[in-house]
Amino acid sequence: MERRKEENVGDVILRFLRQMSLETPLAEHRAVSLWSQIAPPALVRHTREVNIYNQKLYVHLDSAALKPELLMRRTALVEEINKAVGSQVITDICPR
Repeated sequence: MERRKEENVGDVILRFLRQMSLETPLAEHRAVSLWSQIAPPALVRHTREVNIYNQKLYVHLDSAALKPELLMRRTALVEEINKAVGSQVITDICPR
């Protein structure tokens, strides 16, 4: 029996995700799920839907009055979300 070098389980899983082209969709899913933890509570309460398309996080708000607040905070929110995910998943946040 041939002895193989030891590998970290996390590295093996990451390599598998990359080979199957699942790394980006998984990171995007994490970014969407982190919205409610990272965004200010006022924005979270009025968020109806969050999705990602072409590296942009689209946030559907039920209050037009909160859109300017989201636009003012978007740079910081993008940085926090990407940091929490561990890669640059989004480049911008767009209110809807």
